[in-house]
Amino acid sequence: MKTFIPSKDAALEDSISRFQDKLQALGFNIEEASWLNPVPHVWSVHIRDKDCPLCFTNGKGATKKAALASALGEYFERLATNYFFADFYLGRNIAEGDFVHYPNEKWFPLPADNGLPAGLLDDYTRGFYDPEGALTADMLIDLQSGNEERGICALPFERQGDNQTIYIPMNIVGNLYVSNGMSAGNTKTEARTQGLSEVFERAIKNRIISERISLPQIPDEVMARYPHIQESIATLEAEGFPIFAYDASLGGRFPVICVVLFNPANSTCFASFGAHPRFAVALERTVTELLQGRSLKDLDVFVPPSFDDDEVADHHNLETHFIDSSGLISWDLFREQADYDFADWDFSGSSEEEFNHLMAIFNELEQPVYIADYEHLGVYACRILVPGMSDIYPVEDLELANNNMGAGLRATLLSLPGSDADGEQLMGLYDRLEEEGLDDFTRVRELIGIAPNKGTAWHTLRVGELKCMLALAAGELETALDYADWTLSFNASVFTEERARYYRCLKASLELHLSEDREPAQYRAAFDRMFGENTVAEAWAQIDGSARFHGLTAADESLTDFAAHQALLATYEKLQKAKREASWK
Repeated sequence: MKTFIPSKDAALEDSISRFQDKLQALGFNIEEASWLNPVPHVWSVHIRDKDCPLCFTNGKGATKKAALASALGEYFERLATNYFFADFYLGRNIAEGDFVHYPNEKWFPLPADNGLPAGLLDDYTRGFYDPEGALTADMLIDLQSGNEERGICALPFERQGDNQTIYIPMNIVGNLYVSNGMSAGNTKTEARTQGLSEVFERAIKNRIISERISLPQIPDEVMARYPHIQESIATLEAEGFPIFAYDASLGGRFPVICVVLFNPANSTCFASFGAHPRFAVALERTVTELLQGRSLKDLDVFVPPSFDDDEVADHHNLETHFIDSSGLISWDLFREQADYDFADWDFSGSSEEEFNHLMAIFNELEQPVYIADYEHLGVYACRILVPGMSDIYPVEDLELANNNMGAGLRATLLSLPGSDADGEQLMGLYDRLEEEGLDDFTRVRELIGIAPNKGTAWHTLRVGELKCMLALAAGELETALDYADWTLSFNASVFTEERARYYRCLKASLELHLSEDREPAQYRAAFDRMFGENTVAEAWAQIDGSARFHGLTAADESLTDFAAHQALLATYEKLQKAKREASWK
């Protein structure tokens, strides 16, 4: 017997079978890594590629089949939109290949004056992304290719309303939107409805949180229509977690629900949001999202509600909510006198009707919507951009925190462990890191777009630790001590025990060597007993300059020395093959 659920245009069994068969045909080796069913009618599953664990998704649903279909759909969404590879440099071969992202991409050479090329963006998006006229062409080189000689890689999006093709730089898509507005589904309108719903969910969530809007609770008689959801909530409350279910539609205007879990044990809370034109689907998604990937013992990692209005509204707090929903929310959300009356809304219909309804809301807001369709994997997927609503990061990040900022450093940093650079050259690089304003907390792997194996020095290396290494290799011991102390304070929790012990030893050794009235040799035996002979020998070799860049291995931009990155590139090549074999507009 087939299982049909609201909002889906195919039976769950058919979706699962189709998705699994197509993934297998494409060469993906998917495993169900973990399942959770913490309360009745709430399931979640984590799936991943056995050959490339960096490619993984999570699914949720009221049943086991619904959760698996959700995870598989999300997997296609992230394959089709290349999202799995958004943070990584793809290497020179792909950068110079027939295409980097899609066969229908378009390249715009950098103008001599470094201004934005003609034909890129439209009037609305130019005004939105470059309001002060400060955006330059070189800021729009995509991280994945890093190919400045080739220019700006832009992807075609269809502007809804007049169906015009608008070319939007991949750099902008990757920097500002990340995964928001992506979707895959059984049909075009099903997936588009889900993608637009996600845009509303996050935009209205941000507005509610930042404006400290007080929401109306969903009345008991309305909740009674959904007994399986009531059972999930009742189980959570019986376990000691009070639940508030709110209408977040702002007076029936937007199809959004909010459910908040309180944890009296540590006085924290967690707000979950969900959206869909169908009230029942939005409510169910919000409740299942509450516990996706979490057991009941994982509900003690959130923060208390706050009366600090500025902190709640800060865009960094809103970004945290997007990442893992662990940000602050205001006590005002729970005020008895709500800012809106409860609206018993429901906009259910066919997936086409639901899509049209959501588009009508955007049209009423006079908000342009841009959609890219992808069917090259045999499953419909899309990426939806709604500038001003679906942005996760502010436009200023194109200038201040662009993901291509480290491209010019990649070759230099990878070659450092094998270089013969002298102290002046090394401190020149140190000064460059300072001048470019790179945060000490930034992971170097993210800065240069590489995927080292977990547990290695490249995997945990942050800019602050790199500064320690540069100063140490240059003989600037006082600066090295400052950053050794920083590294122990801010990075030791992710180190292996061996590397943490090395930094404890290095800090003490630097203090010893910088002490003018102490002879280091007099303390060697005690250091050997405390830290181990090999660790002391390594730390002291770093101090006297006979060894440099502890734990880092030399590499180049081929990235052949990084097995995890090579697995990622092998996965990407499967997608490139499928793209070449598909027909493109």
